[in-house]
Amino acid sequence: MKTCPFFGICGGCKYDFAAPDYRENKLSEISTLPVTGPAIWTEIGTRRRADFAFADGVFGFYKNHSKTIVPIRQCPLMCPKTNDLLPHLAAMPWGGAGSCLVTICDNGTDVTVTSPVPYFSSEFRRVAELLPGVIRVTWNSHTVMCRATPVINFDGHTVEYPAGAFLQPTVSSERVLRNMVLTAASGAHHIADLFCGLGNFTFALNATGFDIVGTGIKRDLFTHPLTVGMLNQYDCLVMDPPRAGAFAQCKEIIKSRVPRVIYVSCNPTTWRRDANVLTRGGFRLQELVPVDQFVGSAHWEIFSVFNV
Repeated sequence: MKTCPFFGICGGCKYDFAAPDYRENKLSEISTLPVTGPAIWTEIGTRRRADFAFADGVFGFYKNHSKTIVPIRQCPLMCPKTNDLLPHLAAMPWGGAGSCLVTICDNGTDVTVTSPVPYFSSEFRRVAELLPGVIRVTWNSHTVMCRATPVINFDGHTVEYPAGAFLQPTVSSERVLRNMVLTAASGAHHIADLFCGLGNFTFALNATGFDIVGTGIKRDLFTHPLTVGMLNQYDCLVMDPPRAGAFAQCKEIIKSRVPRVIYVSCNPTTWRRDANVLTRGGFRLQELVPVDQFVGSAHWEIFSVFNV
């Protein structure tokens, strides 16, 4: 395949991941970052999580800069289970408009619908119960059908998957990031995993997890970051915040005695802002590796390590 058949039609990708110059084009997004090692590339056809759109009975991806939906029945980025399901989802009796998040979990597929239409029809429920391989469907947090609670395994630890929760888009990139974090945290004895989510790093590190949602101690780190006194209990911090970054938390970190910060970011812009706070506060950037886990998009995952 020399080009994606949907590229330029569907707006899901900024770059044609099948083109021979894809890597060169994608790297241009981070040409000004102080990268210390080669980028890590994710294999296509492995994405286990994707957000589709529906409106007026059409199911697929939005066109670029448009509310027009391109019907998608198969996407080369998606894993086989998702592609097998897409024709069935497209045939659903969709009412109104909204989004449909499809997540391949370890024991089956989870489908989470978000829509300004508050309720689903009885026909939608009937068809949802026939979706192959799907174990749960929710509509605006209301359960349409549930055969089993979806679960995800992180380094041998199984957790329940809440509908709509964040999950790394591929298993391979999840493992790559976890292995890099484990290596960077080697030798640390007391680790805090901030913005820990469902625990991709938490269990493998035997860390104390903090987040407003997920498996850790419930704490909104945007409005109530860990204080200096709390931070001083740890000799290593791991942070994997949402795209908004960890600005408030970084301002507390530079006042603490923590000697090592491992920062995983899905937004190079907010990473740069937060990195400036850390470096002005006495930290030195030791390592920065980009991971192309959002294949085709303009987004990069950034793995970085800061030491005092």
